[in-house]
Amino acid sequence: MDAVRKGDVLVSELSAEFGAISSVLKSLESKGVVRIEHRRRMRGDSFSAEDASSVFRVDVEKPQLTAEQDAAVQTINEAFDQANGQVVLLDGVTGSGKTEVYLRTLEYVLQQGKNAIVLVPEISLTPQTVARFRGRFGNQVAVMHSRMSQGERFDQWDYISNGGARVVVGARSALFAPVQNLGAIIIDEEHEGSYKQDKQPRYHARDVACWMAKKQGAVVVLGSATPSLEALYGCQHFGWKQVGLTQRANGKPMPQITIVDMAKEFAAGHKSMFSRPLINALRTELAAGHKAVFMLNQRGFAKFLLCRDCGYVPTCDSCSVSLTYHEDVGMLMCHHCGHTEKAPVTCPKCGSPYLKKFGAGTQRVEAELKALLASFGEDAENAQVIRMDADTAKGKGAHQRLLEQFVQAEKGVLLGTQMIAKGLDFDDVTLVGVINADTTLHLPDYRAAERTFDLVEQVAGRAGRADLPGRVVVQTYDASVPALQAAKAYDRALFLEDELPKRQLLGYPPYVRMANILLWGSNLEEVKTAAEQLYQDLFQVMVASHSSNWLLYPATPCALERLAKVYRWHVLITCDLDFDISAVIEPFFRSRKASDTVSVSVDIDPQSLL
Repeated sequence: MDAVRKGDVLVSELSAEFGAISSVLKSLESKGVVRIEHRRRMRGDSFSAEDASSVFRVDVEKPQLTAEQDAAVQTINEAFDQANGQVVLLDGVTGSGKTEVYLRTLEYVLQQGKNAIVLVPEISLTPQTVARFRGRFGNQVAVMHSRMSQGERFDQWDYISNGGARVVVGARSALFAPVQNLGAIIIDEEHEGSYKQDKQPRYHARDVACWMAKKQGAVVVLGSATPSLEALYGCQHFGWKQVGLTQRANGKPMPQITIVDMAKEFAAGHKSMFSRPLINALRTELAAGHKAVFMLNQRGFAKFLLCRDCGYVPTCDSCSVSLTYHEDVGMLMCHHCGHTEKAPVTCPKCGSPYLKKFGAGTQRVEAELKALLASFGEDAENAQVIRMDADTAKGKGAHQRLLEQFVQAEKGVLLGTQMIAKGLDFDDVTLVGVINADTTLHLPDYRAAERTFDLVEQVAGRAGRADLPGRVVVQTYDASVPALQAAKAYDRALFLEDELPKRQLLGYPPYVRMANILLWGSNLEEVKTAAEQLYQDLFQVMVASHSSNWLLYPATPCALERLAKVYRWHVLITCDLDFDISAVIEPFFRSRKASDTVSVSVDIDPQSLL
């Protein structure tokens, strides 16, 4: 009794001190002296809203909604009331307060006795996102993502299943959490390719969410500062509603974007990977005690040639994508149609000999950045460089630890890959630098321009989010391309004016449906032979279907031809939007005899062709 008087105590602790006490406790409980409760201890997930408020900026008090935010909330609530699976695209610039719209929507949904799922594209966004949602809804928020242990996932799953959690926050797979009475599915940064699973089952979270909402009478909210072309197409042709947030919630202007032509920097004798405008801006901001975010663009690993004098990149005349450089044979190849040509020794456009493979790793950039800061002297005193990439952020809790380190630093630079381009919200970040916009721009993929436009606008949004003004420096060897010029002006219409006619002319989504049939194996000749035979077989299927709206591309090696010691080839099919491509090819693949050495997979509506 003396032990219990001091407060709640675990039975295991009493047993450790007093030995066998089971009968004693039962006796005391029967007399009403003590109460024995079974309390579940949740594994992991100890990152509470209180913890977060000391690390990330969490607004406990509800801010006053802007007129645009209020209109967006009303539109979403009306769509929820209709209970017919309506889809609403929340099209808001970075910093416009989309998260607050989500929170108000969830409040309304929960008041009506319904529950909700909130999806984020990156695990790195989870700590900040969870902090904000728990700041408003407390322990009613559960978390699901792939970095959790099996035990942690089980605890959260059981907590959701038993009705303890009413809002589930997580990455793509959180869509399948056992949420009862589903009223809303919110997909933040809906344009992100990570919502498409690249292995079986190859589903897109947006498509599954729309199907689930239709079945259960819920509302789907797609949020983005740079909506995908598929989402914009849905608003025009599928009856989806579109609401806009055109201004930042705090009334501050969007940061100014400067495009630096690295070809001119190189011609002027400046050989550093950091341009002079970026160096000068970094020194100024660090001297003022501010912070910067530098993004190194590393999506994909296909090699392309680029002229450092004029910015020329060899492209395919038929497919409007860059040609991939195959070093072993000195050839350039289009991985859509199979066109090949010999790699030039000098630039075909300007004759320069400085034609080389493009790219640099984060470790090299980190080393050069630290050397640069050392040259700043007192201006960069105590400045830290925090690298956030697949290597440094792969451990459990690594995302949270690195972000905390950046928040607590007096001043410094967060250097990272695409994972830092979106969602992060820091008051004292005043400079954003994009080291190499060309990596995404010249990937051999028809989405290259769209991804570049999205990425620049998204990462630009990390600067100047509070009272301090922000600025953005984007480095490229091809400064005149419409995607970059449109991003510089925050002019989506300018980008679409250039991009959509190309997509329609060349037969790319959103104007067609596509199937990417991937073959892989350890023996190159076996994979090549199987791919070519598959192409012939599919041609016969196409003829037998008597359909004229197919387009079958020849078997070609993937842009990433060899990955993890496995050779990869693919066959592409495109067809009209209203054509059910699965219904035609599924019987063929069901009856096709499997190979012992070459594997085959079919990806309908692929997000990447690399």
